[in-house]
Amino acid sequence: MKKLLLVYALLIGTFMIYVYFEHFKEPAASPWDVQGLRGEMNETYVMVTFQSGMEYWRSSLKGFEDAAQALNVSVEYRGATQYDIQEQITVLEQVIARKPAGIALSAIDPYALTDTINKAIDTGIPVVLFDSGASGSKAYSFLGTNNYNAGVTAAHEMAELLNEEGEVAVITLLDQLNHQERTEGFKDALSLNYPNINIVAVEDGQGNRLFSRNKTQELIEKYPDLAGIFATEANGGVGIGEAVQLENNSGDIKIISFDTDKGTLEMIENDIISATMAQGTWNMGYWSLIFLFHLHHELTEPMVLKSRDLAPLPLYLDTGITIVTKENVENYFAQ
Repeated sequence: MKKLLLVYALLIGTFMIYVYFEHFKEPAASPWDVQGLRGEMNETYVMVTFQSGMEYWRSSLKGFEDAAQALNVSVEYRGATQYDIQEQITVLEQVIARKPAGIALSAIDPYALTDTINKAIDTGIPVVLFDSGASGSKAYSFLGTNNYNAGVTAAHEMAELLNEEGEVAVITLLDQLNHQERTEGFKDALSLNYPNINIVAVEDGQGNRLFSRNKTQELIEKYPDLAGIFATEANGGVGIGEAVQLENNSGDIKIISFDTDKGTLEMIENDIISATMAQGTWNMGYWSLIFLFHLHHELTEPMVLKSRDLAPLPLYLDTGITIVTKENVENYFAQ
């Protein structure tokens, strides 16, 4: 009996010692606690755009690459070479077939890519949208400019340039959501706040410099009192500037453009374009990859987007905008 009691005492003592050390020992550190957010170099994320040769994408891609360096992952850039919906769908299908860790997409059309985006999500590839969205898709987030508010900002800037009166026109991309929103913000702000400014035309510049230049020449001929033009994208702004120069109207017609490509900045410096709306394009690329990394590694809760109220990441991230004029244009040439 004494031996049996001794055995029980030893067992109980051993158990109590085990419980004590289990209770007070440091919890095992997770890999993220030890090394931070670090992936593997064979973990590849892809940025997909359209008109892939445009200077506009450089800053977004730089942000994407900077995030990749911080996270120790690989990135690739793919894009439709033209402003062509079917080409971008084909490029996106090819990217999906390679099963990357995630895709950051700027959608050429708010509706046409929805099925392809959903296909990627359904096969387990996280997708976030940047710059130009597709709100009806299953993409986890949209990162970009609040385009409606950007249009409002442009309207107030135009009103100041025109002393709150005159005829203005808009040259935009009629079928692209972000440009529709910029146009609506511009129109609404003028209508609500500046009754003496009249929008005489909204034209499709097709994102093409030459086409926008020709449209501007037609507008100048049709509306000889035209005082201002708002371009919702950079190629259009440069084309408008060229047309105004050809018509010897530099300075007479106030031009507000979008983005900070070299041609736009030079026209601001030379008093051809009055102002441009600078988007936070680096932020779009950087935070797109950060979001995709969290989704790929399931560092969000819940992982499945069951409702818009239970999104694993913010559904929308406003990456900001600033007004560039001749006074601050030098700050943007190096970007």
